[in-house]
Amino acid sequence: MADRPSDERVRNEFGQYADRIPALAALEVFEAREDRARPLTATDVMEALDCSRRTAHNKLDELVERDLLATRKVSARGRVWWVPMERPGDAARPSRSATAEREVAIERVDLPGSGETLADRREALRAAYDYLRAHPSAKKSDFLRDVFPENPAGYETAEGWWNAIQPALKDLPGVDPPKERGHIWHFLGG
Repeated sequence: MADRPSDERVRNEFGQYADRIPALAALEVFEAREDRARPLTATDVMEALDCSRRTAHNKLDELVERDLLATRKVSARGRVWWVPMERPGDAARPSRSATAEREVAIERVDLPGSGETLADRREALRAAYDYLRAHPSAKKSDFLRDVFPENPAGYETAEGWWNAIQPALKDLPGVDPPKERGHIWHFLGG
């Protein structure tokens, strides 16, 4: 059996290319610009990340879905992306920097799994965090009742889900976990 060339992309257990570039790497391209007001193209991101055009588009689309970037079609085949500015009336929404901080924290947290399973678990963590933001004082039972059913992330039991999500939730910005023997999780803002 011949050795695999070192530049060949690695595939996961389903034969798909294993995605090694997190979406937030594309956001870092925006942060690294000298002119923070200049929108970027997919080509700009593709060149900075040394990835395919499709990968750049996928990362940019994911950041738009997460509300971290905005986009606009500028010609028949041209599109640009930018980091939206906050308006004074946006006080009810979390700031873009707080949202970006949350996303960076979620990407860096250690959750079990890989590929789609890891993506589902990050989404479950995001849902638990959003739940805590909406309910600044919540018990474990609240998460299990209100978050787990819609975001099982591959876990068959709520208890197994909680054992993976709870330690990761503690590490997110603004989260105040229960003290020893306590039961109430608090969101302190941020």
